[in-house]
Amino acid sequence: MRPDFTVMTERIVRPVPHRIIPIADARRDRALPAAGGHHAGSDGPVDTLGRHLHDLRISVTDRCNFRCTYCMPKDVFDKNYQFLPHKDLLSFEEIERVARIFIGLGTQKIRITGGEPLLRRNVERLIEMLARIDDRIDITLTTNGSLLARKAQSLFDAGLKRVTVSLDSLDDPTFQAMNDAEFPVERVLQGIEAAAAVGLRPIKINAVVKRGVNDHTIVPMARHFKGSGHIVRFIEFMDVGASNGWRMDDVVPSAEVVRQINEKMPLAPIDPSYEGEVAARWWYQDGSGEIGVISSVTQAFCSTCTRLRLSTEGKLYTCLFASSGYDFRSLLRGGATDAEIAAQVAAVWRGRGDRYSEIRTAATAGLRKIEMSYIGG
Repeated sequence: MRPDFTVMTERIVRPVPHRIIPIADARRDRALPAAGGHHAGSDGPVDTLGRHLHDLRISVTDRCNFRCTYCMPKDVFDKNYQFLPHKDLLSFEEIERVARIFIGLGTQKIRITGGEPLLRRNVERLIEMLARIDDRIDITLTTNGSLLARKAQSLFDAGLKRVTVSLDSLDDPTFQAMNDAEFPVERVLQGIEAAAAVGLRPIKINAVVKRGVNDHTIVPMARHFKGSGHIVRFIEFMDVGASNGWRMDDVVPSAEVVRQINEKMPLAPIDPSYEGEVAARWWYQDGSGEIGVISSVTQAFCSTCTRLRLSTEGKLYTCLFASSGYDFRSLLRGGATDAEIAAQVAAVWRGRGDRYSEIRTAATAGLRKIEMSYIGG
């Protein structure tokens, strides 16, 4: 059965499986499933669709100093909005414990997100704690770049390996209209330069593309970073949460993004860097670098998703588009052993069957979902 607003466009990424698994419209946090043990030396848990657990994304704050219209619109996240009190946030020690447990289950990549993670006081100390667990783990961070020039050196010294910067346009009026915080693009560019100078390379730059808002800046963005060693990734405007006013008409398909750039700077497709990579990669044919496109709306990649997300207050989510999560803070603070928590994580993953983007329809898109500012992108 075809979604009722499917965009027909040339296929540039992964094929979509046909089997349909309905999404439960859960209205509260789900109880933890019965847990089976995890045995040392195994390859880690596998979910109902054969996907391995590879990535953990950890949100360290639900606060942000931007009010991006597609994430934290000002009319919802105003001065009266109630953010989480500090006591409800996981401590750095609790986050480190969770990370150790996940690494024991086969996780190879940890991304620190928010909100804006650099607003979390002393976040460098958390990075240092995570880096000490296992130096083979890829520790990365996603930021809006507003504080990056100030913090790049301390983040690198703490053990951060890479950084991803959200930057939706190089055109300053367009960028400021999108961040809705009167923040100039030049200061984000200074942060990118500072991060590159200290060794946080390669830098990935994420641009959410919204039709009629910043789609006219796609080619200038690609041209600016071409040859820099940085990788721009253009992201389809997604229906995350319930506050961003998402409409299918606002989506610029990744195929259109690739066509625009290819007409000016010829591209050729290349293979993913690793299994489960969300961005389809394209090389400039003159060898001057690459771009990526993330096509969650028009070319779903659910079949290779290997990520779990831990919210600021310790709830575990199996999908970016989830409507509910599993409460792990109560386990962390309730005396559960590492083995017991690991068993519960494994049980959550083994029961996972999320395929939201593959079965998205007007009806499922209208479900109330967790806000991106709370769960992280």
